[in-house]
Amino acid sequence: MKLSKFSDKELVQSYLKGNELAIEQLIVRFKKQVYTYIICKVRNAALAEDIFQDTFIKVINTIKKGKYNDEGKFLPWVMRIAHNLIIDHYRRKVKMPYITGNDDFDIFDVIRSPDSNVEENMVKDQIQETIKKLVKHLPDDQKEVLMMRLYYDMSFKEISESTNVSINTALGRMRYALINLRKMADEKNLSLSSH
Repeated sequence: MKLSKFSDKELVQSYLKGNELAIEQLIVRFKKQVYTYIICKVRNAALAEDIFQDTFIKVINTIKKGKYNDEGKFLPWVMRIAHNLIIDHYRRKVKMPYITGNDDFDIFDVIRSPDSNVEENMVKDQIQETIKKLVKHLPDDQKEVLMMRLYYDMSFKEISESTNVSINTALGRMRYALINLRKMADEKNLSLSSH
């Protein structure tokens, strides 16, 4: 029976038994869909080619280690790997700028950029989710200032009035909240920046 007639699952099994041609068949079968997905996200042929190759290197290594759990969803699994590699690329590329604690501070300005594109938006969404999870672990006074500033869009003057502290104290709490968020992110090996 020709390899082209094999199901994805049969090709994975055949490859695990030592048939190198089986993995080639899988790559040929899905090359167009995977490459098209990547090029649409990165809009750069050389970069798309690199990410495509990295995707299939990861696919091959995962299968070789016996860590691929086949549920008849080979293509979505490959697409997820490609998606994660695209995000990793943009996380490495975009560095987080230094934050000054002025009254116009907005943590999402750190994430946004004027030429914000699809992949950076994907990263931004993940970062926002990460921040929401970490904020819950801050001391109450820091959490309060952060929530007022980010979610209720209050100025530091309004925050200082409603919490009965000086503007400097409010700014200080915001600064410590950010320092603590970064520490927690580092400890949990999460990224608060798009690099």
